[in-house]
Amino acid sequence: MTSVDSAATGRFEASRDRLASLAYRLLGSAADAEDAVQDAFLRWQAADRGRIEVPEAWLTKVVTNLCLDRLRSAQARRERAAGAWLPEPLLDGDPMLGPADTAEQRESVSLAVLMLMERLTPVERAVYVLREAFSYGHAEIAGILGITEAASQQHLHRARRRITSARRGGEVDPASARAVVEEFLAAASSGRTRRLVALLTDDATAYSDGGGFGKTPLRYASPERVAVAARAALQPTDAKRRLLGGSPVLHYAQVNGGPAVLAVLGDRVLGVAAFDVRDGRIAAMRGFAHDDLLARLNEVWRERRHDAPVLARW
Repeated sequence: MTSVDSAATGRFEASRDRLASLAYRLLGSAADAEDAVQDAFLRWQAADRGRIEVPEAWLTKVVTNLCLDRLRSAQARRERAAGAWLPEPLLDGDPMLGPADTAEQRESVSLAVLMLMERLTPVERAVYVLREAFSYGHAEIAGILGITEAASQQHLHRARRRITSARRGGEVDPASARAVVEEFLAAASSGRTRRLVALLTDDATAYSDGGGFGKTPLRYASPERVAVAARAALQPTDAKRRLLGGSPVLHYAQVNGGPAVLAVLGDRVLGVAAFDVRDGRIAAMRGFAHDDLLARLNEVWRERRHDAPVLARW
């Protein structure tokens, strides 16, 4: 590798984490985000870099438009059809989650908002992410997306309206959220359905990727149905232990900025239950068990030291 190539690679690598966090917010998938960033690297290598005045702006534009191409593809539309897609969960501290200094930045990467962004058009999603998470001005966004400043403002207004109208509550104190989740876990693992219902909001909803056995996510609405689904998922049985090849331990964690419980066997995370807490109760629960949705989370998990489990034997 020549010194010129080495310098160009170094410049790209300095931007990799930021580009990956942009792509993850746009696509909701760590694997797809990594592919988009790698495609951008190949374009960077092939570009006439002497003509690129602001490399960061050039790379942001390339990654954004690569992500838009993916969102617009026929395959992506099929996979993201209503009820057929869930975002990929990431452990807090993963560089791919990106900036988290403001409430808007933290919210834009939450599982709830990643799912709500599925209601937006690809351009609305891009404008929302560039503005809310990365603080780009409308003139910059217009240049990245090839639209007018007025159009950028209109897309942002529509995106904010759609997300705000479907979102309830604000940021929750982490200690309070943990207490609610641990109480919910205790009730679920002991099979106390009535207590589970009491810990759920009246409009509680649960989503599951199918427990690793199907490709179509499941959705449960109403406190009673969510409680039954949570009890079935979290209550230990000998049959489940045989299926899993042992008895996992349950760890409390923060996933995409929110409270979660991880089922861990050996050094492998088998499943994740992530929660939205509102007004001291659980408003939403999302369950993940597919290996492809947990691949990056497992990589990060293995690199870290962990607190004692909240349930030492499941």
